[in-house]
Amino acid sequence: MNYITFNQDYSSVAVASTKGFRTYSTEPFSETYRWNETPVAMVEVLFSTSLHALVLSPRLLRILNTKKGATICELTFPTKILAIQINRKRLVVVLDGSIYLYDISNMKLLHTIETPPNPHALCSLSPSSDNNLLVYPCPVLAAQSKRPAHVPPGQELASNTSGDVRVFDATKLEAIITIQAHQTAIGCLALNNDATMLATASEKGTVIRIFSVPEGSTLFKFRRGTTVAMIYSMSFNATSTLLCVSSATETVHIFRLLNPTKGSPTATPTSPAPPSSSHERRWSSSSRERSVSPSDDELRDGSATEDSPPPLDRRSSGGFTSGFASMIRQKSRTVGMGVVSSVSSYLPASVTQTFEPQRDFAHVKIPRLANSNSGGSVRSIVAMSPNHPQLFVITSEGVFGVYSIDLQKGGEGVLEHQYSLQDNRNSLGTDAGS
Repeated sequence: MNYITFNQDYSSVAVASTKGFRTYSTEPFSETYRWNETPVAMVEVLFSTSLHALVLSPRLLRILNTKKGATICELTFPTKILAIQINRKRLVVVLDGSIYLYDISNMKLLHTIETPPNPHALCSLSPSSDNNLLVYPCPVLAAQSKRPAHVPPGQELASNTSGDVRVFDATKLEAIITIQAHQTAIGCLALNNDATMLATASEKGTVIRIFSVPEGSTLFKFRRGTTVAMIYSMSFNATSTLLCVSSATETVHIFRLLNPTKGSPTATPTSPAPPSSSHERRWSSSSRERSVSPSDDELRDGSATEDSPPPLDRRSSGGFTSGFASMIRQKSRTVGMGVVSSVSSYLPASVTQTFEPQRDFAHVKIPRLANSNSGGSVRSIVAMSPNHPQLFVITSEGVFGVYSIDLQKGGEGVLEHQYSLQDNRNSLGTDAGS
């Protein structure tokens, strides 16, 4: 297998392989289409329609109508295609350093966004085209940097390791706002169905933040864990009340989106004219592992990592408050969360929110196949069922797992079914519920 992805509403799965590609329905699980004409590196499907986008070679994209068996068009790009994303109005093609936006109705190129190097193709296009937004990492504007001669007035020298995310209107073709999400480079991005919430994680993967869109205010802050781990996938459920997150720890965390924080905005309006000219619901075998090694200082002091809130000049807390919260964060690493809870009970909510991220309410440990030869971590993509209290987990071993989740009590999810996405078999013969 070269690539696995959910469609926009998680009703189907597409698998690209050296033989071609296949699609499956998720409820009930069954193969729905098979195309074996040529190797496919990447595939994306527009909801449950016959429109498929196929990457056939590193730079070649084909748009295929499977109902008619006809090629709509083929596009060749200057460098390797790293990701493709689709909704009912736009096709987005991500290269390392640029993003191409096309009108899906006629495949006309509408816009090209120049980006900092983006080798992991971090980008998220809203599933719904009614609120047609695109988000991607962008460099931070270093206000204190001396402007070189080649940087125009009004611009500042940019860093390529920014934790900032740009929100772009894919209909009006203009940038809306830049959200200051993390202090280190972005590791994963996800928009909810109607593009009113944005989930972000940095490359450290310990803290997940959710922002309102387009305002850029912090709604939630969750702690995945204290161990640095790459986030593989993040997705909201259909009603945006749950967020599921998978990582290199091979544990899927489910966070409940209740009682949002009334935090101050951590965003800045963006000029509507970024450089231009006239795509985590997916896994790819070509994805490169990101090695994240925290420094000794980061391991000793959590306040020096991306776990910290944005810098104090972006928040409304005084010197005493911020210093005290920092002290509590450091102490909590040695004396445990009990002390933090005791102290925080005497502090106002605006203070405790800066160092008390919420934990998951449900989780799933991903099992490995008995005959697995994988030496590294098992990669995974995750989604909540649109129809049942169930979690879908697809692994790089080609396993589609369905877990029941107790939405009232939470806790550990129960494996109900396992199916194989490998070409030679459709089922693992496993019904965990029996």
